[in-house]
Formats: sequence, structure tokens, C-alpha cells
Amino acid sequence: MIVGMTFLPCLGGGRSVDWDRARRPFFAAISAIAVGYLFQHAAIAADMSDKAALPHVAARLSRHEPLTIIAFGSSSTEGVGASSPAHAYPALLQVDLTALVPAGETVTVVNRGIGGEDVDDMMIRLSRDVVPAKPDLVIWQTGTNDPLRKLPLDRFMALTRAGILQMRAAGIDVLLMEPQDCRLMRATPGAFAYLDAVRRIGAEMGIPVVRRYDMIRRWLADGTVTEAQLMAPDGLHMADAGYERLAAAVARDLLAATKSQGRAKTGTPPLMVKTAAR
Repeated sequence: MIVGMTFLPCLGGGRSVDWDRARRPFFAAISAIAVGYLFQHAAIAADMSDKAALPHVAARLSRHEPLTIIAFGSSSTEGVGASSPAHAYPALLQVDLTALVPAGETVTVVNRGIGGEDVDDMMIRLSRDVVPAKPDLVIWQTGTNDPLRKLPLDRFMALTRAGILQMRAAGIDVLLMEPQDCRLMRATPGAFAYLDAVRRIGAEMGIPVVRRYDMIRRWLADGTVTEAQLMAPDGLHMADAGYERLAAAVARDLLAATKSQGRAKTGTPPLMVKTAAR
């Protein structure tokens, strides 16, 4: 049973939580940025149904060029609940992708996860830590801390859409990762509306969504792993076994989404999809 814990078992990986952050003064500036991107780039979202979901990743792989991925998000990306940084999903994803692509191809996965962040925090970091790095792909894990902090759902959706458009305008592919199924989310009224929002945004904008909720439900249903093995004792974060399975699934489905199924054939149905229903 793998339940190693290096971090404090609380929201944000040991960081204190300010439950009044919804009234932070800089939200007005962020909202203005969001509205500007939504109006300026609305045509991009409307036109995505005719285009490949991850065109830059597909092009890099087809030309056998180095691929750079930024894993962007909160504690599930940082690796809270893992026994060490090497067992966080971004580190494992780099190992898994390197094993799946042809020998000699380089895949780099950079961890830009910070525990406790919601979409307000991540919109600030997006312009500072993510877009300037010019990765080929950003995997954006989001939607977990927002209901826990009671961030308004419409604000979450508006800022998430704006962030996606900002990355697309910079020539970066985007992959969304939805919240996990866990005790704390199940106990938070309205929490799964944010999961549905991530799926709806993915469907509307042609963005693949890593269905982490479905993954966990399927892993538990098939009886090959227990919740105590998948999840940390805090009832929120994943543990080593969960991160290992998550990284393997993302690696497999990322290559499948870029039409490289032959590099990662399995009999498991894909869990990275663009539909909205839960």
C-alpha cells in the first residue's frame, strides 16, 4: 500500500487558506484581461472544431523534434501527497513519454504546480511563468481549489476561457485536466459543477480534457487498487499509486490524441476526451 506523505495533509499542501480571497482588489484587473481576450479571440474558439486538438504537439512529434510540456496547476501538479517530487505526475509523465516515443526523441516536462492556487492565482502566473517559456503544450490542471474557496462558477469559467485563448494566441497547445474524485470534493456542495465546467469549456473550445474523475472511478471499480492506495489520507490529494496511473494514462492518451496510437497501443479506452457530460 503506497500512501507516502511528505507534505502536510491540508488544502494547498500546507499553505494557509484565506477564505476571503474572492474580494481581492486585483480581480478587477484580471477580469478586464479575461474580457479582452474573450472578445478579441472569440473567433478562435468558434473555429476549433475543424482543426486538430493539439496541432503543435503533433507537428513536433511527426518531425521527431524535441517536445516541451509545462504541467500547470495546483497541488495535484506540484505533487502534494507523493512520497517525493520524483513521484509527482509531471516527473512520471516525462519518464512514461520518453519510453513511448522512438529512441532518441526528447520529451521535457516542466512542473509549474503550486499547491492551494485557484484560477485567480494561475491567471497571474500564466503570463509570468508559462507563456514566456514558449512550451509546445500546457497541461492545465484546474477546478479543485475554486469550489473549496467558493470562487464564483461564472468567474472560474470566464478566466479559464481567457487563459486558454491567451495560450493559443501564443501558439501553445492546451490540454485541460479536471478535478479528482475524492472525499473532500464529494463533501463540498456544488464542487462537481466545476468539473462539469471544465468539460463544457473543453467541448466548446475543442480542448481535450483529462477525465481524472472518471479515471479514479474506473480504477476503483475494476478492483485492482483501493482508495487508500490511490489517495492520500487527507481526502483530497492523490498518492504515489494515483500519480503513477495518472501519468501513464496521460502519456498514452496524449500520443493517441496526436495520432500516434501505434506508439502506445493498449486495450484501455481513452480517458482524454472532448465531451461535456459526466
